Order: sequence, then C-alpha cells, then structure tokens
Amino acid sequence: MNLALWIVTALLAVVYLVGGGLKVIMPKEKIAAGGPSAGWVEDFSAGGVKAIGAVEVLAAAGLILPAVLDIAPVLVPLAALGLVLIMVGAAITRFRRHETKLMVLDLVYAVLAAFVVWGRFGPESFIG
Repeated sequence: MNLALWIVTALLAVVYLVGGGLKVIMPKEKIAAGGPSAGWVEDFSAGGVKAIGAVEVLAAAGLILPAVLDIAPVLVPLAALGLVLIMVGAAITRFRRHETKLMVLDLVYAVLAAFVVWGRFGPESFIG
C-alpha cells in the first residue's frame, strides 16, 4: 500500500509540477492556443491562470518534500486535499463548458489525489 501511495503521489507531483509550471511561465494566450483542451483559460484572467499554476506547483512540492525531508509530513495529505479541491473546480469548469471528456480526466486526477488523502491520513499515515 505504501508503495502504491508513493507511486501515485510521485505521478501527481510530476503532472502538477509540469502543468503548473507551464501555467506560471507561459502567457495566457499561448496556453489558449494549445488546443481545445486549453479553452478553459478563457474563463480566467491572466493573473488567475498564473495563480492556479502557482498553487499547482506548491501542491506538487507539498506532495513530496514534507515526507522526504521528514518535516511536517502531515502536509502531504493536506496538499493532496488541496489538489482534490482544485480538480473538482476544474471539473465544474469543464462541465459548464460542455467538455465532458476532459471533465472525466479531471475527476480521475481528483480520485487519485483523494486516494493519497485517504492513504496518508489513514492506513499509511506518516504519523504514529
């Protein structure tokens, strides 16, 4: 179980570090030109897109660093919980835009993050 949690956590961290990092460094217009899956950026200001990216980068760091450094490892499931909330918001945005196929992918990420929350608060907690 611990290995599965680490694998899912690492995959989520990579996805959100790359995705969030691109949102932070790329202009909104360039992200929007990335294809139909990037149409959501039209619903947000340039600053809002950058803020979402920054939160994703911080969450990616929060998934890995507290456990690896053994400094406040309770932050790992809290970071994962934050990602669940972000992905539920993303799914709602996709639903409003009638992008159901992409909404399913957002919900898959939410479920993976929820698995980390459950595992790290429950059976494979870093505490106790």
